[in-house]
Amino acid sequence: MNIYPKFKIFLIIYFVIFNPALSLSNEKFNEWLLGFKERAIVQGVSKETADIALKNAKYLERIVALDRKQPEFFEKTYEYIEKRIDEKRIQTAKNFLNENSFLLDKVNNKFNVDKEILIALWGIETNFGVNKGKVDIISALSTLSFDNRRPEYFEKELIILLKLIDNKTIKYESLYGSWAGAIGNFQFMPSTIQKYAINFDDNTEIDLINSFQDSIASAANYLKMIGWNNKDLWGFEIKIDNNFDNSLINTDSRNLKNKISIAQLKSLGFKNKNGSEIKLIDKKEGWVIRPDGEDGPIYIVFDNFLRLLEWNRSLRFAITVGTLSDKIKI
Repeated sequence: MNIYPKFKIFLIIYFVIFNPALSLSNEKFNEWLLGFKERAIVQGVSKETADIALKNAKYLERIVALDRKQPEFFEKTYEYIEKRIDEKRIQTAKNFLNENSFLLDKVNNKFNVDKEILIALWGIETNFGVNKGKVDIISALSTLSFDNRRPEYFEKELIILLKLIDNKTIKYESLYGSWAGAIGNFQFMPSTIQKYAINFDDNTEIDLINSFQDSIASAANYLKMIGWNNKDLWGFEIKIDNNFDNSLINTDSRNLKNKISIAQLKSLGFKNKNGSEIKLIDKKEGWVIRPDGEDGPIYIVFDNFLRLLEWNRSLRFAITVGTLSDKIKI
């Protein structure tokens, strides 16, 4: 007789009943949910949508754990890049660029956003649509709104999501995505959908999950609207052989400072990663960043890098997207 299934059920029941912290969290979450529903209705969400969308919302303890340990903030820069850029991903991206040149040229002509940066974002965000996420978005955003780290931000996103359901921009049945509440090929948060998502295929609805045309055009529209310049660089890795003033180095993605010209950079002894001279006009300015602090790689980054930070406020994420875009230029 196989007693394992019964024993497993017993353990689950035991954990739920005799884990007072989890029971207390669920109780407080349910109280919060009632209050949130009232606030959502006051802010313009219909009672019908609030009732339907929030009916099955649950507190997901693992979402809080994931929020506390995001790889962008714990992995070293090279480790982060190597996990996300390999020869298979580079070749997949190049193949897609070749096979979909008509669509990509159409998008580039309309939005003036480099096709390589769009495909790189797609590759890093969801591995070209393979990993769009299977988490219940309503429960994820509800959990993060209830949590005490950034409740105002996530509650605002949740209310926007309910309004998007209300006006039929998003179907309630399709609300599955990442643990952080992002949806679709390019992992748009609800506020991003509200501001930048567009219809680019022959259907009447905006579909960021199943329509690649809508997805990539919306991503291009997003970058265009926040100021992407397709005639500029995002940045590149540099090196120096001697000591330098660490006060010039930026490690905080939310506060890049000490803008420096290429002429100043070269005068301090900085060179390209391979040791060659930096060949950009001397007046061009950027910021020196070093995500790992006092060690690890150093980069000079420009205004386009700030646009990638608006997409995801992580130095390592933005570097990785830029690096992949460089590797797939054909």
